[in-house]
Amino acid sequence: MVTTTSPARSEETHPRAFEPTVLVLTTVLSVVGAVIGMHLITTLGISANTSVIGALVAMIIGRINVAGLRRMRSVHRQNLVQSAVSGSTFAAANSLLAPIAVPFAFGRPDLVWPVFAGVAIGLLADSYVLYRIFNSRLLPAQAAWPPGVAAADTILAGDRGGRRAVVLALGAVAGFAGSLFKLPVSAAGVAFIGNLWALLMFGIGLLFSQYSPAWFGVELDEVYIPHGVMIGAGLVALGQAAVLMFRGQRQRPAADVDPSTLPQVDERRLRRGVLEGYALFVLGAAVVALAGGLLGELSPPALVAWVLVAALAAIVHELIVGLAAMHSGWFPAFAVTLIFLVLGMVAGVPAVPLALFVGYCSATGPAFADMGYDLKAGWILRRDHRPYDVFERSGRLQQYLASLVGFAVATVAVAVSWQSFFGDGLIPPVAEVYAATIEAGLSEPDIMVTLLSWAVPGALIQLLGGPSRQMGVLLATGLLISTPQACWLVFGALLVRVLYGRLRGERAGEDLNLVGAGLIAGDALYSTSRIVETR
Repeated sequence: MVTTTSPARSEETHPRAFEPTVLVLTTVLSVVGAVIGMHLITTLGISANTSVIGALVAMIIGRINVAGLRRMRSVHRQNLVQSAVSGSTFAAANSLLAPIAVPFAFGRPDLVWPVFAGVAIGLLADSYVLYRIFNSRLLPAQAAWPPGVAAADTILAGDRGGRRAVVLALGAVAGFAGSLFKLPVSAAGVAFIGNLWALLMFGIGLLFSQYSPAWFGVELDEVYIPHGVMIGAGLVALGQAAVLMFRGQRQRPAADVDPSTLPQVDERRLRRGVLEGYALFVLGAAVVALAGGLLGELSPPALVAWVLVAALAAIVHELIVGLAAMHSGWFPAFAVTLIFLVLGMVAGVPAVPLALFVGYCSATGPAFADMGYDLKAGWILRRDHRPYDVFERSGRLQQYLASLVGFAVATVAVAVSWQSFFGDGLIPPVAEVYAATIEAGLSEPDIMVTLLSWAVPGALIQLLGGPSRQMGVLLATGLLISTPQACWLVFGALLVRVLYGRLRGERAGEDLNLVGAGLIAGDALYSTSRIVETR
């Protein structure tokens, strides 16, 4: 039975993404999300998590006493709106504008439209793969997905009020205040929610990233140590993912097992989703290659190899970024793209094909991870519904359709505005880094030796933690991120989590989830508000 009598939670059929009220709200707010995303990625080099903002706006609209708008009191409709707004923000900023800025920063503005066509296809492939394989044993709904927990708890707090709302609000105030003083409070927020072992390794990586110059007199990223660790951990993570995809089916669970604790996507559907995604990535890579004039740069066999490898890099990139995001709430898309860039340079790929390769590869991952957060939020809102299976599948489909609305808005927004951004010198910093790296070339002749040497400990740590903890990937993620003081907030939150857990027992988990969600929400509100600072 449904565990609450709230009208929003007792709906027999899941609301639809294309209901007139929902569609109008998702379209209008997606435009706002796309503008915020493009502005922040070009001025500050960051993207804001606008899913919480979308949820708050949807909740406020639901309180307006007009017949059509009262329908927005449904937590499921609010979830559809926040999914579209969040998708539009990350798609516009990370999946479209930043990738097409790579050839522009490289001095080839004529290649912007070819890359745009390819990354638009890549964006659709990215989201399609996540929709197909979410709640599988590879990407389980029960995993952390911390920003998704924050979005769901925000919606539930607004719906139910009471103690949950108070705790979440206090956490949000603390998160906003901490961000105001330039503290990475979202790091503490995810540490309250995510896998303890994974986040411990994440904190260790952050620690060495921050203090290696003082302790050892070396910047780790300048000697490619974090990149080597991620290569080793990533290869093992991909092997572990392959095992999950190709191992035999498990026995049917007992009848009394809670269905929301079981994966809905079996190994056959998991394999099919990944293969279908790869086919779509091949299509996008072929569009980039042909429209970008690579027939004049590469021989036919080399061109075919470029297309197949670019598609493979795209899907590997999204899986590694997605696994890191699932456990830590942070996705190292820039750093993982830089790894593929370095490998391409080591392999001797010419400059123009390499710039197109990097632009295409960098488009995958952010939308994948962000949609994972949104589907996690929806899963939390739907998991008490009975019957569960049909309602969950229907809700996930409607979220996907709502996200497609956000992606469509983002695509149009970037298509009509990129020239004004780039013409004013507003280029995402990550694109300038990629372009400068390609132009500078490799200064270390033995870079491959360094990468392979550090790949060994990364692989061993990933093997030790297993696929459920992703310890190697999270260690590498921390090493690749240079956020001052983030390590101490992670360690402090983990210590509080352990001590409070011993004190409060089973009740501790819910309290800490609410505090962590509040910190993440407060940080997201602050990040979004920074658009005012840059005007």
